[in-house]
Amino acid sequence: MTGRCSPALKGQSVNELREKIEMLWRNVQSVFLGKPDTVKRALTCLFSEGHLLIEDVPGVGKTTLARAIARSIDCSFKRIQFTPDLLPSDILGVSIYDEGTKEFVFKKGPIFANIVLADEINRTTPRTQSALLEGMNERQVSMDGRTWELPRPFMVIATQNPYDYEGTYPLPDSQLDRFFMRVEVGYPSHEDEMAVVFSQKVSHPLENLKPVLRAEDVVRIQQAVREVKVDSSIVDYILRIAEATRKSEELYIGVSPRGCLSLTRACQARAAIEGRDYCIPDDVKSLAESVLCHRMVRRTAVGSPSRRENADLIRRVLDELPVPV
Repeated sequence: MTGRCSPALKGQSVNELREKIEMLWRNVQSVFLGKPDTVKRALTCLFSEGHLLIEDVPGVGKTTLARAIARSIDCSFKRIQFTPDLLPSDILGVSIYDEGTKEFVFKKGPIFANIVLADEINRTTPRTQSALLEGMNERQVSMDGRTWELPRPFMVIATQNPYDYEGTYPLPDSQLDRFFMRVEVGYPSHEDEMAVVFSQKVSHPLENLKPVLRAEDVVRIQQAVREVKVDSSIVDYILRIAEATRKSEELYIGVSPRGCLSLTRACQARAAIEGRDYCIPDDVKSLAESVLCHRMVRRTAVGSPSRRENADLIRRVLDELPVPV
């Protein structure tokens, strides 16, 4: 995390925002051990105003990562445990008749929080999964003819088990496309797993994790990210990647325009995290898989995207396309 600060970051006293980014990164890493790149991708998603989908086998720390980010920011946090019998009203809220006022009063659900942890999101039905769509896309909830704005910042961090696990439902394509980024955690190294075991001998490190940022700090960083420069050659590079997926005979659905916009914003956030005021081709290369793979649907498995095969395709496209200077 080295380099020059962007003009937006320099506008704060003594690189204040840059220091806050560093503090948040280190704070999350102190709990989520051995995965610095995964932490950086998660923060890239947060500062891009996107939503994060963490997919992997149970027990590798998906929920720990989500909780560590939430606890590191002094803002509202809600956890929703997704189960087969969960209803949309359990997420959004419900109108209850008030005998005193003789009116219906809307009781807000857990989606009305800055950070929402949707734990094991693919254990519930597609109907309930889709209850998150409007909130994730529009930052608002519409119920009973009224619209309620969600707080800022607003981020959904969802965890899911692999599709072939018993009791899971594939996420609809429209739901997947709303997730800014999808990451895998993976197993830790022997040394890192040793550190994890010893760190939890007495209590879980999350219990002692203190917030290092406020909600308004995150909003200011998100605004600063929008000021990071993106050269036209970088945008052209991203569009050519998307066009290659749309022309691929392996895919039923290629990368959407939303995917191009998301990758551009992710590059801006990555540059800000690294302390640069401009994006470089390496930002595109490092983030393309996490931002684009879940937006592509293969012809051989419509509705069940294969992350590994899509990742291989993205890597081939990156190898074949000329890199902008």
